[in-house]
Amino acid sequence: MDSSSISLSVWDESSQLDLVDTSSSQRQEPTSSAIVPQETVGASRYREFIDRVLWNGGSSFDAWLNAASFQVSQVLLNLPFTFAQMGMASGITFQLLYGMMGSWVSYIMTSVYLTYLATQGSQQKKNHVVQWYEVMEFFLGPWGKGATLLLYFCGLSSAAMIQMVACASAAYYINDNLDKRTWTLVLGPFMFLGVLLPSPRNYRMWSFAGIIMTTYVAWYLTIAAAVHGRDPGVKHTGPHSLENYFLGASNIIYTFGGHGLTVELAGSMWKPRDFKRVYFYAVLYTLTLTLPSASTVYWAFGDRMLHNANAFAVLPRTKFRDAAVVLIIIHQFFEFGLVALPFFIMCEKLFGIHHSNYYLLKVAARIPVFLLIWFCAIMLPFFGPIDSFNGSFFTTLAVYFLPCLVHMIVFRSEKARKSSFEQPPFWIRSWAGMYCINLGVILWVVVVGVGIGGWATISNLTRQVRSFGLFARCYQCPPKS
Repeated sequence: MDSSSISLSVWDESSQLDLVDTSSSQRQEPTSSAIVPQETVGASRYREFIDRVLWNGGSSFDAWLNAASFQVSQVLLNLPFTFAQMGMASGITFQLLYGMMGSWVSYIMTSVYLTYLATQGSQQKKNHVVQWYEVMEFFLGPWGKGATLLLYFCGLSSAAMIQMVACASAAYYINDNLDKRTWTLVLGPFMFLGVLLPSPRNYRMWSFAGIIMTTYVAWYLTIAAAVHGRDPGVKHTGPHSLENYFLGASNIIYTFGGHGLTVELAGSMWKPRDFKRVYFYAVLYTLTLTLPSASTVYWAFGDRMLHNANAFAVLPRTKFRDAAVVLIIIHQFFEFGLVALPFFIMCEKLFGIHHSNYYLLKVAARIPVFLLIWFCAIMLPFFGPIDSFNGSFFTTLAVYFLPCLVHMIVFRSEKARKSSFEQPPFWIRSWAGMYCINLGVILWVVVVGVGIGGWATISNLTRQVRSFGLFARCYQCPPKS
């Protein structure tokens, strides 16, 4: 579809209000002139209170909880490994760089999404969850839909798989009587709990708990490493090679790729327009966790981290470490559901049951998808290399390259720019500046992410498969004394 033909002049005040605040249509109070028993009214209000507090959340704070909770979990454990690959200075620099890039692309995706809602949103069914591939199809046609579906299918499934692998890796450091492959089998059914929640709006309680859990884990890593002090004779010689350097960079771009869920998270808000600010604050909070923990652990253990993709492997076992392991595992149960949810919704649409009122039918359709992800996690249990591979290809192309490209296409005409719901931010004030930033992001991720990063991750993953084989029993397990 030619974006220049999209006329946004048909917006009236009411349609703009719907984009800015949809709370009134989603939180209507029941009205009735009938006399209702006081006990019934009390029970109804109690259920409504529980639903509002624990379940049905669409505020900016709920969106921040989801975004921040999704942004950081198991990556806390392998960022010290990334610092050992890249060196301290580069590790910090790339976290700041990709954090800013992720915030920018989230802003771009929100702008395109609001444009889609203004021109197409009224035609959607009430319980329809809009996804990024539908936005791409509307503006770019079948090729945009196909490319996005392929990348999201691979990216989301591998991200969900990473959660399973990370859970097994963490659990091993509490009980090493079971190898990591067995732990993946044991924990798999618990991961299925995340499948049962219908939409991002129902993650309020779990995302709130997840923020507490990841905050504890991050500061446990920081304090435990500081108390331990530097290993005798510790060395900090990173980066060791060009391959290691760009492996680390690919892992960091994956770390800050949480804006891939922009459409799903913004669509669950009462005020979708606010998500661009919500995500920026989520990134800032993420940096307060990742920078201190990764820097301190790498400072304490140095090159030793090159052979330990999981930070728990180098810290002494204490009740505080065991608590951190348990908390990160619980958090990943529900993060798995949040990561895989867009993937599940895609499958619901494929099977033609997305608009069904039978919730159990939707759950049944998610089971084969879950089993496929579980199988892949057992087959490729390479904690760290899989993160980098996902970052180099799927994250880079799906959530950096395509959003910037579609934004440039949608607003290439003067008419579309003038009628855009989102004008350039105050610190740019020009569409030419936005185009330059978009083009810079595209060139950077193509050359550094897909090009050099892709070469490094393929080389490394191939080497890991040759060394450990598929269905490895215990990847990077220390020898038992």
